[in-house]
Order: sequence, then C-alpha cells, then structure tokens
Amino acid sequence: MDYSKLRFETRQIHAGLDHNEPTGSRGVAIYPTAAYRFKDCDHAARLFELSEAGNIYTRLQNPTTSAYEERVAALYGGVGALGVSSGMSAILIAITSLASGGENIVASPFLYGGTYNQFRHSLRRLGIEVRIAPTPSSADIESLVDGKTRAIFVESMGNPTCAVPDLEGIATVAKRNLVPFIVDNTFGACGYLCNPLEWGADIIVDSATKWINGHGTAMGGVIVDGGSFDWSCGKFPLIDGPSEGYHGLNLRETFGNAAFIVKCRVDGLRDFGTSPSAFDSYLMMLGLETLSLRVRHQVEATRRLAGFLRESPKVKNVSYVGFPDHPSHDNAAKYFRFGASGVLTAELQGDLETTKRFVEALRLCAHMTMIGDSITVVTHPASTTHKQLSEADLAKAGVTPTLLRISLGLEDVEDIIADFSQAFEAAGL
Repeated sequence: MDYSKLRFETRQIHAGLDHNEPTGSRGVAIYPTAAYRFKDCDHAARLFELSEAGNIYTRLQNPTTSAYEERVAALYGGVGALGVSSGMSAILIAITSLASGGENIVASPFLYGGTYNQFRHSLRRLGIEVRIAPTPSSADIESLVDGKTRAIFVESMGNPTCAVPDLEGIATVAKRNLVPFIVDNTFGACGYLCNPLEWGADIIVDSATKWINGHGTAMGGVIVDGGSFDWSCGKFPLIDGPSEGYHGLNLRETFGNAAFIVKCRVDGLRDFGTSPSAFDSYLMMLGLETLSLRVRHQVEATRRLAGFLRESPKVKNVSYVGFPDHPSHDNAAKYFRFGASGVLTAELQGDLETTKRFVEALRLCAHMTMIGDSITVVTHPASTTHKQLSEADLAKAGVTPTLLRISLGLEDVEDIIADFSQAFEAAGL
C-alpha cells in the first residue's frame, strides 16, 4: 500500500501491517526464530548473493523487524529503514558504512555524551577522524570539511542543551561538498515533531529506545535512508564500486537509491551483529501506534513546566526552545512541529551538592538516563550521560554542575510541578 498520501497519525498505525496475513491477525506476529528454512540450494544461493530478497538469519532480517522497519520508513518518507539494537549502534553502522580509515566526518558540538565518546575514542581507534565544529553554524561546519570528509553529522535538537541547528543551511553545505548529511533525530520523535529529510538531510539515525518505544521497555535504534544522495559522486567506492564481500557486486547499480540502507544491512549487520530481537521490534511497533498522542501531551507539559521553572527563584536558567529569547527559538519554530519538544534543561541555583540533593529528593520523577518515556525523567548530565567528557568538551556541550535535563512523561504536569516544589524545599534551595 502507498502510505505517502496518508497523514502521520494514520501511518503510525497502519504502515507495516500485512492486510493479507492468512490468520487475519490485527497485530504483527512475533517471530522468535534465529534461522529460516530454504526452499532448495539454489534458493539459498540467490539469497546469499543478494539477487533475491528474503530471510536468511535473524542477524540480518526478521519478519517482525521488517514490519517495524516498513512503518518507520513510511513515517519519514524514506526509501528504507534498518532496525538495530540501540541508538549507538545505529550511529556506528551508519558512519562505518560511509567512512574508512584515513577519512573523517564533521560534527556539531552539541551531541549526546555517548556519541561524543564513540566519536572521540572508538571511531578514532578504527582510523576514522571526527572533527567537532566549535559551533553548529554552517560556516564553522564547512570550515572543517575537506576532500577526505565522508559525512556531516548533527542532532536535530542537541542533547542535553536543546540547541536546534539550521538544518536547511547545513544541508546546503553537505550538498555543495558532495557528502551525505546525517541527522540524529531522536528528539524529533520519529518524524512527528521534526523530519530532517524534508529539510535536506540524507540519512536519519534515531534511538528508538526513546519516543518510538515510549515506555522504557526495550532498547533499539533505527537508520533511515532518504534515498536522496547521489552515490555516484566518486567518494564512496564501498557503495558505488565492487563489493569484496559479494563477488564484486555494485550496490548502487543493483539497488539504486536504496543502496546505502542495503549496505548497512548486508555489511553492517552481517559483520557487527547489532540486530534487534523480534520481541523488541514488536514493542517498537506497539509504541509507534500512540506516538503522536503521547508527544502532544509531553510537549504541552514541557511548556507548562518551563514556565513554572522560569518564575522560580530556585532556578538560575531554563533552556527551553519555546521561549522567544532562546537562541534556537527561530530554528525550532521552523523545523519542529509546535516549535518545541518534550525536553528542557534547567540550571539550579546553588552548587553540585544542592543539585544532587534536589535530584535525590524527587518522588514522582525518575532519576534515570532516559528521555521520551511515559515517566517524567530528571537526569544530571555532569554525573551521568556526559561523565566521561573532558572539561573542554563539557563546556562545548553546555554541561555545567547544576544542569538538569528534564524529559516530561504522561503524568498530570501539576503533580510534577508539586514534586519539583517539595524537592526544592528538601534540597534547601
């Protein structure tokens, strides 16, 4: 079925369902299988040489996961999607499918702490240099691009600063330099709040653990191929060149504008093994059915909490893109539905010790490293998600000792405000 003419709320429920399923089941079946029977030896050979589509081994593909991938691709309007085991594995597979030793990618400074660590340490050990721009401006990013650059990487909303880059401007830089533009769109709620493909991005990575799942019950990541990049530009022989793993097969010639997502699957999943379980993919499908309903509530609750915190003498600063004086307000208004998201940050008065006391005094809000959950979560980045960063990188990422990242859940926001109020008193603020 062609889902492109359907609205997001309809696609999030119907895309990926097989209406010809012989049992008539309303839901997607969970296929807890590691392997699949071949019809005969010739059938197996065609599958392994990629001349015929089908299931070989769940490390590569699973029917439950395939339905989930179809739904995500439909929500973004991409040519294909790939489910993986975590958001970090989505980034790893995407980058290593593009860059090899001696090459580089250029990234915004406003990144999740785990992404910083992967870029600064693990990719460096693979010989891939990651150049972190001093600011997310198009000019600063372009100043680091050279002939060895193989991608530009940003977050649609920085974690935890909530800074929103100029996606359209950076996309222009990427196109001018013939490199794909990758956007981590975790805060964009699987395209409901923000769809970077509409603003020139070529590739999306998401932590599906967050809003896609929405209930904190499963880990997952996803890669989406917009099908917009011209792989024949001469910079990507791993995609437009003879594949050593498939007897010289040229992925671009064989799979056209879906060559990148095929590369991620047949090489990335095959070699790194970051495949999701069928049960986790089922939970992601289930979560997606209510995505828009959950996100609308969370966006409004965030707006209400931001206003309360801004008026509180216990709070030094609130970073919320919905405020007109926020540096990213105009970009958020342009790129995000409702001009905001379900996350804000707040710097408390006091010091590190009073901030710890505040977090530990919360009763309803969960102290976890999580966003996009049905439970409101308060995270202290300096001691958790960004703990491994250097002082210089902490400063670039905007992380201070009293900074809190707050992700609103589905509770009544007045109860959350009451919880904050009693925690302020308990912390002595």
